[in-house]
Amino acid sequence: MAKRVHLISIGGAVMHNMALCLYQLGYEVSGSDDEIFEPSKGRLSQAGLLPEKWGWYPENIHPDLDAVILGMHARPDNPELIKATELGLKVYSFPEFVYQQSKDKMRVVIAGSHGKTTSTAMLMHVLKEAGLKFDYLVGSQLAGFDTMVQLSDAPIIVIEGDEYLNSALDPRPKFLFYHAHIAQITGIAWDHINVFPTWENYVDQFRKFITTLPDNAVLTWFEEDNTLKELLAEEASQRLKSIPYQTLPHKIHNGETTVFWEGKSYPMQIFGAHNLQNMAGAMHLAEALGIDAATFLHQMSSFGGTARRLERMADTGSLIVFRDFAHSPSKLKATVESVKAQYADKKLIAAFELHTFSSLQRDFLDQYKDCLKEANEALVFYSPRVLKHKKLPELEPEEVSEAFGDGVYVYTDSSMMEKFLRAKIGPNDVLLLMSSGTFEGMPLDFRA
Repeated sequence: MAKRVHLISIGGAVMHNMALCLYQLGYEVSGSDDEIFEPSKGRLSQAGLLPEKWGWYPENIHPDLDAVILGMHARPDNPELIKATELGLKVYSFPEFVYQQSKDKMRVVIAGSHGKTTSTAMLMHVLKEAGLKFDYLVGSQLAGFDTMVQLSDAPIIVIEGDEYLNSALDPRPKFLFYHAHIAQITGIAWDHINVFPTWENYVDQFRKFITTLPDNAVLTWFEEDNTLKELLAEEASQRLKSIPYQTLPHKIHNGETTVFWEGKSYPMQIFGAHNLQNMAGAMHLAEALGIDAATFLHQMSSFGGTARRLERMADTGSLIVFRDFAHSPSKLKATVESVKAQYADKKLIAAFELHTFSSLQRDFLDQYKDCLKEANEALVFYSPRVLKHKKLPELEPEEVSEAFGDGVYVYTDSSMMEKFLRAKIGPNDVLLLMSSGTFEGMPLDFRA
């Protein structure tokens, strides 16, 4: 008989993918949420898993359920969670459930403040091209993979290890629950200040992650990150197989990047120093799984990147448009610098949306100082509606402009920003749109 699982907050990006994964495995799947948006809504509907009505209903919870999976959106007073607890059902957070399904696998976990999704996707791409059987959990929909989660009888699982909270019931970071055998840390840059209010508190989460690794575990990490250097100078570096990495040797010519390794050249579709750092880390993970560097780099030549990670949206011959998920100061700066280096002979117009809880905090804004300075034209957008929705104090455009530095335009109306962009872009330009949101629905079909 199929196992019965109920997902509280089934509409989340990764939660709905888990629902689809379990459904494909033959589980009896049900779920609930107070609101579900596309693409989750359409994908759940197509599989017959979309809840008939929005909201939380204790009658969804019954003794025949084998497990309840709790999404981050669910609060401790959720009626379904309370009912599950009263019935003594097994209630798992998402990371706890993933671990339960992968206890007998080799677990590879990619952690870090930025670059997790890209590094995970790189390793997944190479493992697939090499014909190895593996499971995965990744934070973006990737070309060639039907879902963001796969669970099977594969001997390996590749996991994007988020440092955000495990669940509303447990404020520890998600990556602590995966119990990695092999790991990568891409770098540490303060984020999620709503739950990690100080830099020291944030860094301490990565220190805890390192302590979860077993003796002699492979840990590859970005050598130019001074915080990681300090952490790995502690006792962990003595008991782990510590493998630092740097930006892969490369050359940029006519807008194309070629990587050089052990006397051979490998043309790449992706570019940017941060991506070549992520690639170096993923290469060491692949080596730990039995794939040599030459094979890894050869397979990476066909890697086209991930959705909203320097995703090329248009190339008209006169205008190139990229979209990126950048929201933290370090990622924002790295993305702008990478695009400018790749297209040094073109005018770069960079538009950034303040959208996350951290980025919209007045006390955090100074972290963005000069992050956009490599752009020829720089714009910052934020929505007063989002501020109200997140119950944050109002921001004045002058505050934002001062925080980012001289020459940065600030908009609070996406239609006005769109008009400005369409007036500014011209032949031989690159437009870089960076946001974890949608610029309040601004059309992105720019043409020179």
